Amino acid sequence: MTEESTNVVVVGLQWGDEGKGKVVDALSERFDIVVRYQGGANAGHTVIANGKKFILQLVPTGILWKDTVGVIGPGVVVNPEALTRELEALEAAGIKVGNRLLVSDRAHLIMPYHRSHEVAAEQVRGGARIGTTAKGIGPTYEDKSARRGLRACDLRNPEAFLRKCKEVLAEKDRIASALFEGTPFGGDEWIGQYLETARQLIPRLVDVSEYLNTEMDRGKRVLFEGAQGTLLDIDHGTYPYVTSSSATAGGASTGTGVGPTRIGAVLGVSKAYTTRVGSGPFPTEIHGREGEELRTRGSEFGAVTGRPRRCGWFDVPAARYGARLNNLNAMIITKLDILDTLEEIPVGVEYEYEGRKLTSFPADIDILSQVKVHYRTLPGWKQPTYGLQDFSELPQKAKDYLRFLSDQVGVEIAMISTGPERGQAIWRDESRFANLSASR
Repeated sequence: MTEESTNVVVVGLQWGDEGKGKVVDALSERFDIVVRYQGGANAGHTVIANGKKFILQLVPTGILWKDTVGVIGPGVVVNPEALTRELEALEAAGIKVGNRLLVSDRAHLIMPYHRSHEVAAEQVRGGARIGTTAKGIGPTYEDKSARRGLRACDLRNPEAFLRKCKEVLAEKDRIASALFEGTPFGGDEWIGQYLETARQLIPRLVDVSEYLNTEMDRGKRVLFEGAQGTLLDIDHGTYPYVTSSSATAGGASTGTGVGPTRIGAVLGVSKAYTTRVGSGPFPTEIHGREGEELRTRGSEFGAVTGRPRRCGWFDVPAARYGARLNNLNAMIITKLDILDTLEEIPVGVEYEYEGRKLTSFPADIDILSQVKVHYRTLPGWKQPTYGLQDFSELPQKAKDYLRFLSDQVGVEIAMISTGPERGQAIWRDESRFANLSASR
């Protein structure tokens, strides 16, 4: 690891839910600042710290460490009401946030009409639903790209905010009347209450780019926390069954205002198997009782929505694709212990379509939905790995499984998570990853 790798990005390699919250929490003690750079309150990062369970949606995971500053970047879309509730819950749980959370004054605001829009749009799609969380994330990004969004900096001028809001609302009503039954966005009686709640954010607003770059110049270490996963990226994911933002490592620059040359390392988080929530192609998906058993053992239900996750075997072509897109320095494998009971563990190693091997991850989801997956079956270890903290304690067949994944993807494994608690992890090669594994 180079000197520049003191600033690190953590990304998901799959369709989200890889355990990034646990990983970021485990790393945050080594960093001064943790910054979220994309997504919204649809991303639930679950952390168990000191016996307490936290589900963080907007607040960066590093806030659980008393000396770490959390930052919400301009690439994030913010629901002020949801953020206020989350901060109140943290304070009630004994986490003294105080002035340790900063919010970009360029972050776009989720408005009530965004949530109404998303619900109406999903209903119209019928069987072709994307499977969104109905929290208004997508419509907020739509308005951002259409240059009619409202930003956090607008809250500083209440009169201008009210004027802009009413102008946008009138346009939304016209669109709703044309596209959907009725007018789901009508009425502006909520604007005053929204503004009252949202203005509580004003003391936290900063120019995030200026803040982060200044702190880096002072030698502070920054951890960039991604939401969702690579295969949900708006440009590179399984479109259209994707999120609305840049979930890959590249989003860390655009979503914070920190130049890419100031970020020295990228860690990709992947489960020892694969899951996805919502609709869309899933080549290695396991159907029937076997899939249900894996879901039960892994507690594979959405942290925010409670939706059951679809489960499948580790997908090498997808992981290679993610490793290339993010230029990974290393992988982190989570939930290894969920496979402890299996006699055999299939790994998807190759895609075939219409009789020919695919050498790249297909852009066309119709092709991805029809690929034939070739598997390599490895022996299970049939021994508990839960809670182990030393690589030497792992069963040999578990080591073989991890080595196989690493060799197939072409990326070293830096850490293996063996449970949900902070300390339930194994670091590989402390000397090589010293910048990450040494406390600040």
